[in-house]
Amino acid sequence: MGRRLSGRFIAGMSVSDALIACEHVNREDIAVSLDSLGESVTTEAEARASAAIYHQLLDAIHERGLNANVSVKLSQMGMDFDPALAERIVGEIVEHAAGTNSFVRIDMEDSAYTEATLAITERLAARSPGRVGAVLQAYLYRTAEDAERLLGQGIRIRLCKGAYKEGPDVAFPTKAEVDANYVRLMKRMVTFSKDGSGVFCGIATHDEAIIEALLAFVRTNHVPQSAFEFQMLYGIRRDLQRQLAADGFGVRVYIPFGPEWYPYFMRRLAERPANLLFLLQNFFRA
Repeated sequence: MGRRLSGRFIAGMSVSDALIACEHVNREDIAVSLDSLGESVTTEAEARASAAIYHQLLDAIHERGLNANVSVKLSQMGMDFDPALAERIVGEIVEHAAGTNSFVRIDMEDSAYTEATLAITERLAARSPGRVGAVLQAYLYRTAEDAERLLGQGIRIRLCKGAYKEGPDVAFPTKAEVDANYVRLMKRMVTFSKDGSGVFCGIATHDEAIIEALLAFVRTNHVPQSAFEFQMLYGIRRDLQRQLAADGFGVRVYIPFGPEWYPYFMRRLAERPANLLFLLQNFFRA
């Protein structure tokens, strides 16, 4: 059952599987971000092995002319036992991305990682402007300030609601509050301007009400479609992905893959049972 369920949302076990999925999605005029699954490694050898997959992906993206970039987690690069090592390893990936005209998104994990993740992203972005971006989670109280901090430095943001279990001391406790904060943040992001320039951002949601709110907002405020893209997960709301792309909006699909699919999948369900309902609701959709 787990394999059947995950097969809808995870591209496969290998780099080859991920590249095939990427090519298929690109044929629908939809961009991709590739995510090699794995978290919380415990040795430098494991961290280096994880990084090697990303170097392989960046070369393949460049050689095949794919419309894709990569997404990495710091805990997969050694953050839990050696933050300096994780920063060096991710820095090498960012340098590789710069050399192949690509981009690296540093994923956000639970709130214990937030400040350190943003600080590393800032340092890498200063060295390689335009080649590295961050993820912010709308359910955290601190995110409005974090958004201003990153936008002011021209760092691209992927805005999501947040999928980890967080307490009311750090996160909004109700869906209505999270949604309201998400809408406030996305409006700020797509209209931000410093010295006449905006910062390209990713609106990562499958929530049709929020998507419709943004579409109405950009029409009313004459926000160009080039200011942002919608970002969604592989296998979820494929109908909506295709419709937005057909309407001329940028759409990017996050494609996870790798042999770590089972612990990844089960950990997400254990951390936040609401994730299971979300996946089940989408399992039977187009």
